[in-house]
Amino acid sequence: MSQVTKETSRFVDKYDVTLDVCISSVLMQSQVLTPSPNSTEQLNRALDVCVEDETMNYLNRKDVQKAMHAQLNGVPKWTVCSSVLEYKQLDLQIPTINIVGALVKSGIPVLVYSGDQDSVIPLTGSRTLVHRLAKRLRLNATVPYRVWFQGKQVGGWTQVFGDALSFATIRGASHEAPF
Repeated sequence: MSQVTKETSRFVDKYDVTLDVCISSVLMQSQVLTPSPNSTEQLNRALDVCVEDETMNYLNRKDVQKAMHAQLNGVPKWTVCSSVLEYKQLDLQIPTINIVGALVKSGIPVLVYSGDQDSVIPLTGSRTLVHRLAKRLRLNATVPYRVWFQGKQVGGWTQVFGDALSFATIRGASHEAPF
């Protein structure tokens, strides 16, 4: 268990540190990634942060599974984060910089982005990865680190290296930044 996990507990959404959490969803995911979850009461909230639980219940309904022509051979029930993929802690540490570098070298433009509310893959880690890759590929900054706007509001920050490697933050976004 990482120091961050110990200090923030399972009751802070590491994927969006500004949101309330659905305690049952957090605990279900924790059972897969970290053993021995704790329990606590669910708090009232305006935003439905339990949408994952509702989705899971819906997708486990027999009529929904039949309508979706779901092939459920050997699948006891649908869950948001299951052990089917058999995540291994060491696999979570495999660096992606070589893959990103190969894409850039082959001329494929790459945009690495991070939400600024994500503590699982914080923007500082993504920015460091991009800087190291740019240095390794001998790419100079063609657009300096600067703000970008959505309408009249700051949308985040961006920086471009060469013509194929870009980094951006998305202000107010969490782990699933496009959402």
